[in-house]
Parts: sequence; structure tokens; C-alpha cells
Amino acid sequence: MQENHDAASCRRVDDGITRVFEVLGKRWTGPIVAVLLSAPVHFADLRRAIPGISERMLSDRLTELAGVGVVVREVDGGPPLRVSYRLTEAGSALEPALAELGAWAEKYLSEDGRCPERFRT
Repeated sequence: MQENHDAASCRRVDDGITRVFEVLGKRWTGPIVAVLLSAPVHFADLRRAIPGISERMLSDRLTELAGVGVVVREVDGGPPLRVSYRLTEAGSALEPALAELGAWAEKYLSEDGRCPERFRT
């Protein structure tokens, strides 16, 4: 049995939101961008700033972010040779949105990552 739906009853997620979460929706991506908001960071320092992330995962996420144009990888002259990462203009433009998400989390998420009962109505 096929149901008929009119345009008003079928809502579709915004294509922009879909694209945003394709880039930022993977685990660790938000914290990486958040650390890079303040200044360029060397790989080792970035790993230390994000507890629990593996070297491989950090490398993978940075490669993905560079691929979409949010992050730039820069090799610092040595010796020793060091690699740092910084946000592009597009990456830096995420700061207001991330600040809003952080404020939302402070208000609506407890330490265990769940919304308290008083907000579930």
C-alpha cells in the first residue's frame, strides 16, 4: 500500500546541514578544530591536547580536514623537521558555530553526555 504525501507533510533535512555533518560529524573532528581555533599547532602538541585520540586517528582526521579545505598542513623548517596544522579561512569561520554548540552542551548535557531529565519534556 502506497501512501500519498504532500510537500508540507514531508520535510527533508537541509543539504547544508548534511554537508556540515559529513565533515564535522566524525568522532574527534570537533575537538581537533576547537584546538586549532587559537593558533597553529604541531602534531605532537595537538595529540596531547586531545586525550584519548590515537596518532593514527589524528592523522586520518587531519588528512580528511585538509582534503575538504578546513585545515592546512605546514612543514616547519628544521632541524628537527616538524609538522604543524592550522585552520584555513573556512575552518576559522566555524568558531561562532562551535561556540554556540559548546554553550548548548554546557546548558543541556551533563558530564555523562546525556540530557538531564528536566530537559526531556
